[in-house]
Amino acid sequence: MKNNVQISLLKIIEILTANSKHIIINLKHLQENYQRTGVKKIYGVRDINGNLIQPWLRTEYIDNSPYVRMGKFVFNRNTATINLLVKRQVKLVKSDDQTPILEVAGLLVNDLHTFNNYTIVSNGKINVPYLKIKISSKKTFDLIKEVLDSQEFDCHREYTLQLEVLPLVTNDVKYPNIDGLFDELAKIKVITSIINANLKGESDTFVESQIDELKTHYISPNVYLNFPKSNECQNHQQGLSDGSIAVQDIYHIDIGSQDILNLSKFYSANKFLDKMYRLYDKETGEIFLKPNWSMAWQDNIAVRYKFLSSRVKITKVDEFMKVIFDDFLGIENYGIVAAMLAKVGANSLGELLQDKYSGQIVSKEMMVTALTEAKTKLEQYAEKMYQEKISPLVFYIGVTGMLPEEMSAPAMTATELARKYPHLQFSKYEKTGQFFVVGDSVISIYVQPAYYSRQTDVSEQVVVEK
Repeated sequence: MKNNVQISLLKIIEILTANSKHIIINLKHLQENYQRTGVKKIYGVRDINGNLIQPWLRTEYIDNSPYVRMGKFVFNRNTATINLLVKRQVKLVKSDDQTPILEVAGLLVNDLHTFNNYTIVSNGKINVPYLKIKISSKKTFDLIKEVLDSQEFDCHREYTLQLEVLPLVTNDVKYPNIDGLFDELAKIKVITSIINANLKGESDTFVESQIDELKTHYISPNVYLNFPKSNECQNHQQGLSDGSIAVQDIYHIDIGSQDILNLSKFYSANKFLDKMYRLYDKETGEIFLKPNWSMAWQDNIAVRYKFLSSRVKITKVDEFMKVIFDDFLGIENYGIVAAMLAKVGANSLGELLQDKYSGQIVSKEMMVTALTEAKTKLEQYAEKMYQEKISPLVFYIGVTGMLPEEMSAPAMTATELARKYPHLQFSKYEKTGQFFVVGDSVISIYVQPAYYSRQTDVSEQVVVEK
């Protein structure tokens, strides 16, 4: 590798991502030298006595090769963290006798995958110093050869890609204007929360009995593996005492507005529905004490505002969510939901909502299909915003400890910020943070402790399963 390499880690990741089909990674080597950044999870649930009840099924990898295709690099949304997501094909077998499971709910289960997450950069520092890779394309090799341990191309050779010597960021990158981003993401979050509440237990593909059978086999309605998992260490204090886990401070970076500090302040859809609205039977007038969104679309149920006592404090979060809820329920027509659905291309749901508001009968099947499509498109749109506009900025701040030059702003304490914007609400950890007002946005930087498992065998680590 050449000395004084100026290319940044982010640029290398960009190249690896664009050329991932030409690169395979020595996963066995990565696993043997990997340090966890979170608490180790194991399959199963614990009973009231703390005993682990293991699933009746388990997975086996289809391939036994030490190499896998280069995975997908994913930025964390509010810490200076980059994960490498590795996808591997598996089969389902019975835990007791290894009998393979070939069919579930009328579906062949021969294309299941696990998704293993390996943290390359954690909290602004390199967690994986180097990767062992092979490259099948000379063009791809030429793009990254200056950071490899050899300048000669050989498709059979294993190269060492040194990550720890690369600068994580460079100062020549220009970051986009963040004005208005929080407002758009907040709308997506609230609308998506409503959609998720409506889709709970529903599927646009499977009937209820199939969903139950899939669940029994640890498969989600989206046909992803969904095994129950528990912390390997039952008690954090015990883990700290015996050295199996440790704690570290993680810097969190959030983007909010001058009214709402970040997206974590929003309620779940059902909780807010219960707080602000009454669902009642049109004929009998009976009020449902525990309303949920699955009830809101029944023909015999109507919605009205809930009488709130003077002791209930209405916050800016309440005001923001209420407008969207009124819009979605058809109580008012602000056009917010329709505009957002149109923006992400989820026109079917927008049209069905208008039909329902006008008194037309909309079948449950059509609504579930439209809700599912809208959920996917809203999440994809939000993810694109994060990966292109927000996460790189969060990463830069987390690595350097400062804002980019074009976003220069004085640091403020929580007390100073609250004095200027009294509607803001602060958590325990946010109260000790620093804040920067940039345009109509507020950038928060605060420290929060996190537990992680100390180095152990990670060959069977499954961190993420969809």
